[in-house]
Amino acid sequence: MTIWEMLAVLAAGIGAGAINAVVGSGTLITFPVLLATGLSPVTATVSNALGQVSGAISGAIGYRAELTGQRRRVIRLSIVAAIGGISGAVLLLTLPPTAFETIVPILVAIALVLVILQPRIAKAVQRRRTRKGTPVHADGGPLLIVGLLLASVYGGYFTAAQGIIYVALMGMLINDSLQRLNAVKNVLAAVVNSVAALFFVFVAEPDWTAVLLIAVGSAIGGQLGARYGRRLPPNVLRALIVAVGTVAIVQLLLRRYG
Repeated sequence: MTIWEMLAVLAAGIGAGAINAVVGSGTLITFPVLLATGLSPVTATVSNALGQVSGAISGAIGYRAELTGQRRRVIRLSIVAAIGGISGAVLLLTLPPTAFETIVPILVAIALVLVILQPRIAKAVQRRRTRKGTPVHADGGPLLIVGLLLASVYGGYFTAAQGIIYVALMGMLINDSLQRLNAVKNVLAAVVNSVAALFFVFVAEPDWTAVLLIAVGSAIGGQLGARYGRRLPPNVLRALIVAVGTVAIVQLLLRRYG
């Protein structure tokens, strides 16, 4: 990498760490930047997963006050997240690179749709909470377990917008404040990234320069997001994510069909 590419990756890591702490989908910031430095899509994904472990942990620590009293819930859901995360990581390295290059533009597009629809999802969650007679459990019930397992498989394979999926599922099925659920989301994301990263260390070939830069940047960004991220105008944040994600789709399609 050139010095300018290294600075760009570091800046992307900071932005991704901050965004992940607040809402998720920070991969839509780092992934296109890694592609722009010349990494293959699979190497970029592996390097990104390893690098974002520190950011996910940093974001979870930043929300530690909201985690108070949620130990049982966090342990239970983290086990599910770990199983899904390792399954997704295995899929990433088992399926041929051509399959990844075909699937990921679709996954990025789905992630962008989720980012755009996030306000409507949040409103739907609030309506469900206030609707009389709607069963909302303390721990979400079997439906939440299945949903989080599938979301975690997706997260181990490609992490973009998994946080939005987590918050939407928990918000509809657990009777608790969204800020506390967002704190749980950060822990689950840290678990998925960590188990996938541990797997990748032994069986994949990441770009360690990219890993280090994203790790440093996302750790800084996780703290910034936890402290200041809630003050950012949501529409500005969403527009940035959509713009960068669109760039990622174009880059992937050009690599695949250009």
